Amino acid sequence: MTAFDYTALSSTGATRRGVIEADSERQARRQLRDQQLTPLTVSASQRRGRTAPRVQFGGVRMSSEDLALFTRLLGTLLGSGLPLDDVLTAIARQADSRTLSRVALGIRARVLEGQSLASGMEEFPQVFSSAYRATVGAGERTRHLPLVLRRLADYVEAQDRTRKRVRLALIYPGVLTVTAVLVVAGLLTYVVPEVVTVFDDMARELPPLTRGLIAVSDFLRHQGLWLLLAIALGVGAWRLALRRPGSRRALHRLLLRAPVIGRLVQATEVARFSRMLAIMLGSSVDMLDALAIATKSVTVLPLADHLEAVIVDVREGSPLGRALAKSTLVPPLLPHLVASGESSGNLVEMLDAAAESFELRTQNTLTLLLGLLEPFLILVMGGIVLVIVIAILLPIFEMNQLV
Repeated sequence: MTAFDYTALSSTGATRRGVIEADSERQARRQLRDQQLTPLTVSASQRRGRTAPRVQFGGVRMSSEDLALFTRLLGTLLGSGLPLDDVLTAIARQADSRTLSRVALGIRARVLEGQSLASGMEEFPQVFSSAYRATVGAGERTRHLPLVLRRLADYVEAQDRTRKRVRLALIYPGVLTVTAVLVVAGLLTYVVPEVVTVFDDMARELPPLTRGLIAVSDFLRHQGLWLLLAIALGVGAWRLALRRPGSRRALHRLLLRAPVIGRLVQATEVARFSRMLAIMLGSSVDMLDALAIATKSVTVLPLADHLEAVIVDVREGSPLGRALAKSTLVPPLLPHLVASGESSGNLVEMLDAAAESFELRTQNTLTLLLGLLEPFLILVMGGIVLVIVIAILLPIFEMNQLV
């Protein structure tokens, strides 16, 4: 079966758009008519390959909120005993988001072809990360998929809440930064050139600060567009460079060595690793597979390299706490809690406690940094405006002294 995008008219004349699953376009139109809809356009999504009709979903993106909802519904409905294809159909029909419906139907098509749920999710690499797919695959292998999905939904929802808090906290600094840039650019390109014309008839040389201000103003007026183009090209080159593992690894090393940012990045990654490892071990996944999946959730490459070494030590028989203690990039609290959990038989609880501790540390650090960012931006903006004003007033003061 194939997913078809459609546009149709309802009995009231309203235009409806959505996704429907059928064996052919003709059958899709028949299904729409059975739903009292008049089909206007019915077309399959872009296909790839020359033999099997497979739909290309690589560019589909889903919000973290929809991903959390999809994971929660999938785990809840599977836990109620419904077959997987019926669960995916129900999610597609009940979803308010067209993207969510399209993803559910796309996965269902792969499941009906005989693929596993994790394999079906590979059609949407922009939606489901490798760690997410590996977690679902582990749940399928251990036959604890509903439990894994519910715990994974908790994790995704927590990540979504944290992301939303950060975005909300960044709104005011972002608006302030944009306003400051626009105000300074307006002063330098429009106000300063009009004011400095007063000094054209001065017989003596202008102060260095005033000459520098005039030079900056002239540069922005005549080369401003080229400067914007250079910035855009620089950003593009930077993003291309970060696609290479070597460049990303070098950047990650710099971030980890930064005084405050390094600890923030380290705590964030270790919290993610601990939470994912707790989900895996709590779902009866063996230690080595759980470590491999949890390591995939780590995005900082130097830390991921250290955790790969941890997996090797554990495979050779070393306790997890001792293996983690060898890494210089893992905070000492994590090996201590892991060793305590291993000795007491409460490893999953200790990993959850470690994740909560590092998540709390991350939130406190972000709150502090964002709280300091706002007055810092105000001071920077005020300082720039003060320099502009002083540069304009200095020649006036010198003229008054001559009089």
